[in-house]
Amino acid sequence: MGSHPEVVLSVHNVKKTIKKKEIIKGISFEVYAGEIFGFLGPNGSGKTTTIRMLVDLIAPTEGTITICGYDVHKQHNEAMQYVGCIVENPELYSYLSGWENLEHFARMLPGINEERIQEVVKIVGMDARIHDTVKTYSLGMRQRLGIAQALLNRPKLLILDEPTNGLDPQGIKEMRMFIQELAQTGLSLFVSSHLLSEIQQMCDRVAIISHGQVIKVGEVDALIDESASRVVWRISPKERALELLNAQNDVVVLDVSHKAEEYDSSDSSQEVHDIVTQLNPETVPVVTRQLVEAGIQLYGVETKSPTLEDLFLSLTEGKRIG
Repeated sequence: MGSHPEVVLSVHNVKKTIKKKEIIKGISFEVYAGEIFGFLGPNGSGKTTTIRMLVDLIAPTEGTITICGYDVHKQHNEAMQYVGCIVENPELYSYLSGWENLEHFARMLPGINEERIQEVVKIVGMDARIHDTVKTYSLGMRQRLGIAQALLNRPKLLILDEPTNGLDPQGIKEMRMFIQELAQTGLSLFVSSHLLSEIQQMCDRVAIISHGQVIKVGEVDALIDESASRVVWRISPKERALELLNAQNDVVVLDVSHKAEEYDSSDSSQEVHDIVTQLNPETVPVVTRQLVEAGIQLYGVETKSPTLEDLFLSLTEGKRIG
């Protein structure tokens, strides 16, 4: 992206208070040209409220939102000409064909002709079914038609709120690939989701929101690298191993599982347990040697690479997604 990427969307210290309750608590982030930016948080974290402010459906109590340099609230028309948005489900007329839907929305926009409608139909891959009635479309096709509608005015920023909601696994995969193809054209995409795996596979950068606060912003790979790996130790006896592991400065014991059944023993002192820890993988050989030298039986060591889910759970102290 270079040292000075073009900023398409800028959110600065935005707050929203509704009925004396602060819903959004001073969030800030930027979205650059040509990137897929994930907005990740559990339901109720403030994602949809934020999106409604991004497109000026509601005004922020404090702070500024700019799109392509225009203040969304103070320069509404100028800012909105650069935005396409689907909040929740796309609004479509089911008794009309896909083409007729696009014609209807095109009439509301300046300078959108039949040639442009044909262009967006091709972009979303709907050529074969565009003249069928919308009521015959699958959910994935409706989503694509909604995106076609949002692309009519040639936006620089496309905002998608939970674009894979309700889709089957194949539909989710197709939507993910489609979003990545859109980004390759230079379009910026702001994708709101509570699906960690989708954000991890799809996005370049991500903002993690919880309880109305953005608690982390960064490149997905870099954020995952920051999150320490989990290491599972299969050991016996449990108490002595825990004592040694807890004595290490850079080892955090996360969980102690029930005894491993394949090593079942009537002697409780010989029971084999799994201890889940968080630590830098580079220290695994050192800790392994200390366990063995202390006379602890080591039946296996498994390093699990961190995921966005691990990072999210550590940042939000276990608040569930979904």
